[in-house]
Amino acid sequence: MLTLTSPIETRLHTIAAGPKLAGLALATFGLMLTQSMWGIGGAALFVAGVYTAFGTEFARHGLRLLRPLWPFVLIILLWHGWTGEIAAGALIMGRLLTAVALANLVTMTTRLDDMIGVMERLAQPLARLGLSPRVLAVAVALVIRFTPVLMDKAGQLMQAWRARSARRVNWRVVLPISLMALDEAEHVAEAIRARGGL
Repeated sequence: MLTLTSPIETRLHTIAAGPKLAGLALATFGLMLTQSMWGIGGAALFVAGVYTAFGTEFARHGLRLLRPLWPFVLIILLWHGWTGEIAAGALIMGRLLTAVALANLVTMTTRLDDMIGVMERLAQPLARLGLSPRVLAVAVALVIRFTPVLMDKAGQLMQAWRARSARRVNWRVVLPISLMALDEAEHVAEAIRARGGL
């Protein structure tokens, strides 16, 4: 599995996970309420400025993490271009890119075990319902860690398809990708059992 935490140390690394996650929630809520393109553009410029303030390598890494969004951006642009609502599409696209960039910034500057600790504390009330806060926190952490790994492996599989076939990649890659995900999950389950389980 990959860690999403950036190896480039910044001042944001010293801030505790709780305040960063709370700030992310408030900022995202504010972005969703903003109806002005100027407001969204200002927020996007601010986030870009924070990334570049920590160096070009840090900013490049953050930009690379936004690449998986291009299909969604394309769909938004095509749909709103077809319906003639370009301004509304630009607003949605701006919100999406800015919110995900903020979330990536928090993830890049926060250790995963710190995030697990926050999630575990937030999930404590669920213990009364018989749900284990620790299991829930670890499950969320595994999703965070596995998503980029599975996307990378899916990309490799599609590249292998293109190298061996003249036909376009189609639905037949779904089964191999699913099997890869199950194989990774089995490896992680074995590792967790070997360490005493949850």
